[in-house]
Amino acid sequence: MLESRRRRPPDGGYGWVVVLSAFWVMGLTAAVLKNFGLFFLDIQAHFNILTSTTSWITSCTIAMFHLGAPVASALLLQFSQRVVVIIGGFLCASGMFLASLDLSLPCLYLTMGILQGTGISFSWVAANSMVSHYFVRWRPIAYAISSSGECVFAIIFGPFFQWLIETYGWQGALLIIAALQLNICVCGALMRPLGSIQSTVDQGPASPALLLPKRSRTFQCSLLKKPELLLYIVFAILAAAGIFIPPVFLVPFANSLGLHNYWPASILSLVALADLMGRLICGWVANMRLLRNLQLLTVVVSLLGFVLMLLPISQKHLGCVLALCFVYGSLFGCVVAIHVTSIVDIVNLEGFDSGLGLFMLFRSVGGCVGPPLAGFLVDQTGDYRAAFYLSGLCLISSAFFVILVDYLVQKRECGPM
Repeated sequence: MLESRRRRPPDGGYGWVVVLSAFWVMGLTAAVLKNFGLFFLDIQAHFNILTSTTSWITSCTIAMFHLGAPVASALLLQFSQRVVVIIGGFLCASGMFLASLDLSLPCLYLTMGILQGTGISFSWVAANSMVSHYFVRWRPIAYAISSSGECVFAIIFGPFFQWLIETYGWQGALLIIAALQLNICVCGALMRPLGSIQSTVDQGPASPALLLPKRSRTFQCSLLKKPELLLYIVFAILAAAGIFIPPVFLVPFANSLGLHNYWPASILSLVALADLMGRLICGWVANMRLLRNLQLLTVVVSLLGFVLMLLPISQKHLGCVLALCFVYGSLFGCVVAIHVTSIVDIVNLEGFDSGLGLFMLFRSVGGCVGPPLAGFLVDQTGDYRAAFYLSGLCLISSAFFVILVDYLVQKRECGPM
């Protein structure tokens, strides 16, 4: 009885404060990364460098976001989520502050790239972990609310960052963003460790269905022996290479079409709004179970690839560009909503944490290579359309591996005939 009462999560109460804090953390981390493209042309012109060289800044951020995830998980076992979120917030703010000093191009790789990416990883992983520990029955709703912070803030940050750049220059804009990201530390301080409030919720017996699962301290590298997971990792690498290209090149592409002032920032806000809608719609469709998760993932990834390859073709028609950007954002949200939960279908719930860690680790390869490779193609062709063709090709190719994974999973579940 004492063990049940000790391990029962609040499933509400102060947990909603944690969800609100996580909402802000997602906005001040992932949404900031989504709007890095607004600084692309200013940084490129300031240092007089190639497109591929500039894109390495974002690639470093993306790589550290993924590579830092296993480190963040290890720190969670030694410290609390509150501590890791605060550390992440300090790293984010420090990275942007040092980047605003305009020391040198290598310093931007270190500050906007490594420091910012590590800070985003620590805060993002710890915030999601905290929501998971506070909720069981209402966990899907809690996750939906907290993750929507990325979309809501991305909508706001597009025109806001553009205004900051025009008013204070890109260096001054980074300094103000650094001050905003200090609020991550405030959010972390609000995330009280679950044990500190246990006495307020330990009233009466707890249902076994509402008990917190035991936290495993062993990372299951043996999951790599599963061919389904290996194929899914190949999908992750190809999909990441394709997914992380548009956020970097969408603003320069819009400028190449003659869209200036607030049009590029407005396009980013439109994409973010569509992203939010896509996550909610895909979650609703997945709950209807009309298709298996992996089948649904195959459909949305394939469609996303085709839309990105169509986007450059419509460059002479503003209405078509805006429509395709909206569809791109919606499909992107669908992919984000379903690609992580599909891991449960592959390694079961017991191996989900380790499977997710391996997924994030190897996905960093695609996220790191994709934007620079696209930048190289742009430098060689002198045309931003090449980046979107590469992005679409990577995504369509990745869908083939999801089909193979789904086939193996179904074969395993059916068993020998």
